[in-house]
Amino acid sequence: MPSSAAQADPTPPAPAAAIPAPTIPTDRRLALHRTMQTIRATETTLSRLFADGEIPGFIHLSVGQEAVAAGVVGALGPQDSFATTHRGHGHVLARGVKLDLFFKEIMGRAGGICGGRGGSMHVADLSLGVLGANGIVGAGLPLATGSALAHQTRRTGGVAVAFFGDGAMAEGALHECLNMAALWKLPMVFVCENNGWSEFSPTSTQFAATLDKLGAAFGVPHRKVDGNDVAAVAEAAADVVEAARGGGPRILECLTTRWHGHFEGDPQRYRNADEIAGLPQNDPLRRSAEALLAAGVEESALAALVDAVDAAIREALEAARADALPDVDAAFRDVYTPTATLTAGA
Repeated sequence: MPSSAAQADPTPPAPAAAIPAPTIPTDRRLALHRTMQTIRATETTLSRLFADGEIPGFIHLSVGQEAVAAGVVGALGPQDSFATTHRGHGHVLARGVKLDLFFKEIMGRAGGICGGRGGSMHVADLSLGVLGANGIVGAGLPLATGSALAHQTRRTGGVAVAFFGDGAMAEGALHECLNMAALWKLPMVFVCENNGWSEFSPTSTQFAATLDKLGAAFGVPHRKVDGNDVAAVAEAAADVVEAARGGGPRILECLTTRWHGHFEGDPQRYRNADEIAGLPQNDPLRRSAEALLAAGVEESALAALVDAVDAAIREALEAARADALPDVDAAFRDVYTPTATLTAGA
């Protein structure tokens, strides 16, 4: 039986300070909702594909965390970059990675973004500033720090974002990167998707401090936001990204929820059943839809949005299934060939 500590509800508390309601225009809210719907529908499709054996390797889904991806990535400009995590599908989809290329990559097809060789935990698209996902907890942090230094050195005006989960708070890489970013006043935003879990354990049993205190140790300003309110995330992200662009690193901690297990197929025996049953009550898509309806958006418009997203996913999935598997011999020949050359058919 799991310990009592493991059974405790690790869901982070709501931000203590009262924050005014976001003032985001309805058309912007609708665009954010579409992004979240795309992420949710894609992830649920991947869950089904994995169960049916159509996806090689493990996948880690971000169901329940869509508001963070939509709100943060939506605040970035074309010159900006980010490194994501093993739970990073939502981030790259929010950045605009083409659905057909995404599905081909996850399903190990030759036409994928990385030629079908990266898979779920290594999706990258440098043309969009997506530095890549990573299967090692916290390993994207140094990549984003290097990207921030490159932006600073080259005077691109860009900001680098490092996504990480609360499980990475105990990793030395985070502490080292906070130190470097603060010392050099790098244009960087540390975005913590705090879902309360460090893989299979409550984060409170793995890390003694809190992220605001960790940031204060290095003089890095910290902001906490309700990570299931997409408008609140978008507004906070816009503020911290622009602050980092000219004033050095910032931390944005988004309190969110992880609906599925650490990996797809994880039975979650370590998790309180009541907590799992209550997750839909704080569904970021439901909350977003309710806000849009209150703002005057018709239910038929939201239904049409869902239908359009589902149609796009079906089309992308059909294209992925029809695509060829990577050629093994070619992999030995061009393992160091740039992706752009591979895409061109070399």
